[in-house]
Amino acid sequence: MGYILAKEGRKIKTLPPMNVVSTYFMPNRNGASNQFSTRIDITETEKYIQEKRREGLPGLGIMHVLLAAYVQTVAAYPGINRFIRGQRIFARNNIEMCLTIKKEMALDAQETVLKIPANADATLENIYTTMAGMIEENRCEGDGNGMDSAARILTFLPSIMLKFTVWFLKVLDYFGLLPRFITKLSPFHSSMFITNLGSLGIPPIFHHLYDFGNIPLFISMGMKRTEYVTKKDGSTEKRKFVDVTIVCDERICDGHYYATAFKKLKRLAENAWLLENPPEKVNADIR
Repeated sequence: MGYILAKEGRKIKTLPPMNVVSTYFMPNRNGASNQFSTRIDITETEKYIQEKRREGLPGLGIMHVLLAAYVQTVAAYPGINRFIRGQRIFARNNIEMCLTIKKEMALDAQETVLKIPANADATLENIYTTMAGMIEENRCEGDGNGMDSAARILTFLPSIMLKFTVWFLKVLDYFGLLPRFITKLSPFHSSMFITNLGSLGIPPIFHHLYDFGNIPLFISMGMKRTEYVTKKDGSTEKRKFVDVTIVCDERICDGHYYATAFKKLKRLAENAWLLENPPEKVNADIR
């Protein structure tokens, strides 16, 4: 029975009153979203990546570093992995990260969404290995995974039936009655969604959240760029940066908590060698 019903997390029963009622005053995820932007100094991380590529991790990149940094940030600050369902705040019991990939770099190439699972004690190499395997499996033409197949089935429905089906799924989702196999496939049910617009040669956008499902964070990274930075002694130094934007659901935790978590995410991304080892401690969420 635990597999059939959606058991993505447990309801948090000890929250400040304002957190409890805020979901009723702000019932929609997009209406309760905040936007945050920062730049990450990847100068040293880029050197580390090149070294690891030479050691046998071809294709290792900033995307892997950001994902691993996010996982270890969740290990320290699990509040950013909460979600809202039915106007209630839940502590998620897993980490799943979604990203869209193109099967080839062409305007009309098919896209698919990967949902990458991770343990809270995952290292950078763990994320790299998992992601590389999933990308290889989904590079083939046609429906690469169950998510693609489920979406294709829906397209065969008449318009009125499709509209009713989506409405019914939203009702089930609100009450936590979606079968677990659907939430496992759904790109709208995960810890976060990330997009790499740097691969397209453009800056990051502020991507909206989805009012269906329960994703509380959308991270967008842009293209790498160089900048001359003034040092304390007045001299200048050439550094490499990547701009990152985050759209987050403000109802799952407060601003101080978010700020502390984002600072850790940035520090890990700027010092990728810290991700070689699992975090010393994995914190449980507030019960």
